[in-house]
Amino acid sequence: MSAQLPEIAKAWFDSVEFATIATIEPDGQPQLSVIWISRDGDDLLVSTVAGRRKHRNLERDPRCTVLLFPKDAPYSYVEVRGTASMTLEGGRELIDEHARKYTGAERYTADDGTDNVRVVVRITPDKVVTH
Repeated sequence: MSAQLPEIAKAWFDSVEFATIATIEPDGQPQLSVIWISRDGDDLLVSTVAGRRKHRNLERDPRCTVLLFPKDAPYSYVEVRGTASMTLEGGRELIDEHARKYTGAERYTADDGTDNVRVVVRITPDKVVTH
């Protein structure tokens, strides 16, 4: 059974706050990336490129943790431990949605002219800790 996000955490994920995702390297070490993030209900949505480290790590082991601490309340935080599922469907749309949210740009252009394939990472919470 998945865990639910409290209302304060939903507000933080809906606002323009950066988060960090931790995935597990092949040798067991954590790998961290600063990310743009959004949510769909209690699930968290992250965009990445197929073949990048976090994508490869999540393919091998879907366990991950997301940590967000709001810039206006740095002693508060939400930690979401969960399981990731991935799909190519909606990959371009999600990165464009994140670009609008975080930069105000209508489209994410850093991938233009590349062969990058966008992946939607959906993180279903198993445990949520807030402070």
